[in-house]
Amino acid sequence: MNEVGIDSASSLHTSESVGEVPVLRPVSVRAKCSSNVQSTPEIEKKYVHGVYDAIAPHFSSTRFAKWPKVSAFLNSLSPGSLILDAGCGNGKYLGLNPDCFFIGCDISAALINICTDRGHEVLVADAVNLPYRTGYGDAAISIAVLHHLSTEDRRRKAVEELVRVVKKGGSVLITVWAREQEDRSLIEKWTPLNQRYVEEWIGPGSPRVRNPSSPRILESIPEAEENGAGERLKDRHANSSKVKLDEVMNSISLDEGNSSAPTGSEKGYAEQQEYFVPWHLPYHRAEVSGASAVALASGLAKKDDKKGSVVYNRYYHVFSEGELERLVSGLDNAILVDRFYDKSNWCIILEKTS
Repeated sequence: MNEVGIDSASSLHTSESVGEVPVLRPVSVRAKCSSNVQSTPEIEKKYVHGVYDAIAPHFSSTRFAKWPKVSAFLNSLSPGSLILDAGCGNGKYLGLNPDCFFIGCDISAALINICTDRGHEVLVADAVNLPYRTGYGDAAISIAVLHHLSTEDRRRKAVEELVRVVKKGGSVLITVWAREQEDRSLIEKWTPLNQRYVEEWIGPGSPRVRNPSSPRILESIPEAEENGAGERLKDRHANSSKVKLDEVMNSISLDEGNSSAPTGSEKGYAEQQEYFVPWHLPYHRAEVSGASAVALASGLAKKDDKKGSVVYNRYYHVFSEGELERLVSGLDNAILVDRFYDKSNWCIILEKTS
């Protein structure tokens, strides 16, 4: 597939090289999108984009298992369908159904390089500004992407984009990390945003913080996809988590003195949704392209000599039960056709109606 359907409102692209592989970057934005939603907050630039660019080869080496429910969705599509993967990572789902056509995009040029080396049709693009014509694809997927967007407006815009780029009758599958993890002990290894950062939040749903105690070293954790299978989602309401992030990153710092997590009955722990999740990059892989040296010098990453690794922290907004459904409830051109809990993820399937 040699031609990508580009929306006329964002049709200008520039070709540049990342390493030895040329990639396409959109250079204009969609006029109908408000600037505050389109403008990437610094927390995402540093703790999502920058981190994945630095850890891409190691991250990719751990991403090969396909989730059964995602595979079932892709294999259920009609032969000849065009599937758009927004946030494709290393491309593990691209080409999964040999009877369909796939186009992937990701904000990380380093991950897109890996996809290109594997022969996939991909480009660098932002999830809140997809560079495809309206109604271009037959289906779209967003697997473990929305939880890296730091405001509710940006998460909602990403959903709107997924619906926009598929045809009427087309399907959209979205999965996000759940706050209700099957293995609750995993959350003890994540770092809640600290009090100084909490004060930069506006509106309800502000994260709570664990009380500081003796410091401890962050431990590596398995990704959510490595957890056991989950259960079907039950219908019930949860607290709204509409939030807004201040983009002044000088006020962001990690809570160096986390204690072990309190029990789930404690209100602060139960309501926490904003975390830094560690990624341990082994020393022998840490100097690929020199990214880790720069990250260490700038304070974005830290050394853990005990584990022989450079520790990066990735920003996550983990979704509470019912939150993903509320996020899509205002759509006037799509309906919710399925929802489920799988491998510590909340998942939904939408159908475009107009």
